[in-house]
Amino acid sequence: MEKEKYVAYVSTYTSGNKSSFGIKIYDVDLEEGRLYEKDQVEITNSSYVTISHNEKYLYSITDFGVESYKILEDGGLSVINHASINGMRGCYLSTDYEDKFLFVAGYHDAKVTVLRVREDGSIGEITDEIFHKGLGSIAERTFRPHINCVKMTRDNKFLCAADLGMDHVIVYELNHLNGRLRQVDIIRSELESAPRHLKFSRDGKIVYIVHELKNYIDVYRYSIDEHGIPVFDKIQNISTLNTYHAGGSAASALNLSEDFKYLCSSNAGDNSVVLYSIDQETGLLSKILCLPISGDYPKDAALFPDNKHLVSLNHETNTMTFFNVDMEKKTIVMNGKAIPVAQPNCIIFYKLRS
Repeated sequence: MEKEKYVAYVSTYTSGNKSSFGIKIYDVDLEEGRLYEKDQVEITNSSYVTISHNEKYLYSITDFGVESYKILEDGGLSVINHASINGMRGCYLSTDYEDKFLFVAGYHDAKVTVLRVREDGSIGEITDEIFHKGLGSIAERTFRPHINCVKMTRDNKFLCAADLGMDHVIVYELNHLNGRLRQVDIIRSELESAPRHLKFSRDGKIVYIVHELKNYIDVYRYSIDEHGIPVFDKIQNISTLNTYHAGGSAASALNLSEDFKYLCSSNAGDNSVVLYSIDQETGLLSKILCLPISGDYPKDAALFPDNKHLVSLNHETNTMTFFNVDMEKKTIVMNGKAIPVAQPNCIIFYKLRS
């Protein structure tokens, strides 16, 4: 039986690095838990990348808006087109589960942008633009809205927009015909907690929200009431840190393992990665470990598809560091040398089609 092959896509900033290649493509060595660079893509300041749910296309943030790529048989990328988002550079993007719409989160201008996605994966016209408004609590950072994540519920009914400036997640109903959004709910977080990213469980009934400034994850049970309104019930709050830790920490990453059995987060300041096991019945988290990653500002961290290795993207030290993971012993051990990569932002593992 032929072994499964993976590539990894890493998005990076290009400004100040004298580089025009914002996306790097790596071959994944699953047995050794290492990445080997195979190609790079010319794009400016790729803040974030996402892969369509049909796994045929990759979309990236760029200074000029958003860009679409066809994923080739070997994992390479072939550019399709780019489109303006009619605003400042975004920080996150995702598609709905039918790959008909692309959503972009605007950190700087607090805007949710919806664009149509065509059958061939290309990006079409803007169908809606919503600016978040209001005043938050901290005069330096959270005094105004900052949208940091936009993600559909797995039933493809509602878009959740995490606003770390306003300490809440706004929930919008998506009109699948005209691509417009209508606000139907707000998930309110603790004051000055800064909800940063969110992920849904495999069955879509549980949502995990990581909070940057208070270093914890809130776990909610998601359902729809008899009137078709979404309901989010909080069932857990769990720290991303040890009881002892460096001051001034900020939670960053949030990634589910490929089999949805583990959740991975990271802490800047503390410069650590945290792994949780997920109770498959309840969705509740149990902390396995929280250990240092040998770099500064782990902006993203992810388990390899085998759950035996881990990579940390260290934004301030311009490195990726690698670890062997032992879930039973609750340890991670450095695995080889760090790989230099300028200002990495996020990583996605992608299984090649045989």
